Amino acid sequence: MRVLHFYKTYFPDSMGGIEQVIRQMCVSTGRVGVSNTVLSLSRHDRLVPFEFEGHMVHRVPQNAEIASNAISLQSIGALARMAQEADVVHYHFPWPFMDLAHFMARVNKPTVLTYHSDIVRQRHLLRLYAPLRDRFLNTVDAIVAASPNYLASSPVLDRYRDKTSVITYGLDKSTYPQADPARLAHWRARLGPKFFLFVGVLRYYKGLHILLEAAAGLDYPIVIVGAGPIEHELKQQAARLKLKNVVFLGALDDADKVALLTLSYALSFPSHLRSEAFGISLLEGAMYGKPMISCEIGTGTTYINIDGNTGIVVPPSDPQALRVAMQRLWENPEMARQMGRRAEMRYQELFTSEKMAANYLSLYESLAPRRVPVRLARAQA
Repeated sequence: MRVLHFYKTYFPDSMGGIEQVIRQMCVSTGRVGVSNTVLSLSRHDRLVPFEFEGHMVHRVPQNAEIASNAISLQSIGALARMAQEADVVHYHFPWPFMDLAHFMARVNKPTVLTYHSDIVRQRHLLRLYAPLRDRFLNTVDAIVAASPNYLASSPVLDRYRDKTSVITYGLDKSTYPQADPARLAHWRARLGPKFFLFVGVLRYYKGLHILLEAAAGLDYPIVIVGAGPIEHELKQQAARLKLKNVVFLGALDDADKVALLTLSYALSFPSHLRSEAFGISLLEGAMYGKPMISCEIGTGTTYINIDGNTGIVVPPSDPQALRVAMQRLWENPEMARQMGRRAEMRYQELFTSEKMAANYLSLYESLAPRRVPVRLARAQA
């Protein structure tokens, strides 16, 4: 079974949530017999194919970017050529240029589309894009939502329920580095024995401005890991609020991130808009047995974090509610410990990469059944 994944960015150029999901898909389905290839765009020169964790990565030059919509004319020809060699083409939505590339490349293979998120911010451009989007979604053979919450709340997916299924994202803890004792000691000495942790790209929908407002009424240590387009304005806000308890660590490698996940007391994940369709770093917190605080935005965050069970769910854009939730967790360590234990159990039950791989393999085979080699078929006969 040969599967071609097509998305605008991938490792090593970018390390966001969707890239991590594609990586986990490729590694986990590779273990059950799928040969995966990823086609993505890059701003770098000297783009040669390379193997990454058992699958091949091909990159083509990115020519332009308009409203987060990366464009590459070279990708159209590459998609056409590589789709001919694939049994299934797996698209990752949203990326408007991808829809156009599909039609221009005249892809004529079974197609799967993982619907990672509605388009939330570019509402005026969405009016222009909607006809192309609808034609594309009508054309693909199967659509996958990452949580029942998102399927239930997305007005776009509601129109395609007949061909939409739910396959949750899954993570494989063995693909993460082991917590290094020296790094654990370093961060424990720097940050102390107890702190709230946020991990993610610093984007507008992450709700970090709300977290900073909540922090203004607390003295608990809050550690923010990540870089991104709003990093400067967040640091300015922290300075205005004279926050001494918030530490910005910037982007860190996986070894440091694992050390911080291991040491953290709880995850604070204040994403307040539907652009946060799932929350991979929230799921990482569950995988490491941490209680979580998240917001009810009708997406997968509340499929990962069950209010009162694995953590606390608060209304979005409400710093007072977020502050109260943090106080409640901080002052009740046994409750926090039990929530973290249940979070890890829920990860093991629903969100492992093995479960994700089995479900995607079943979907791939329903669209493009594996052919039995002629000699084997004759022998069986």
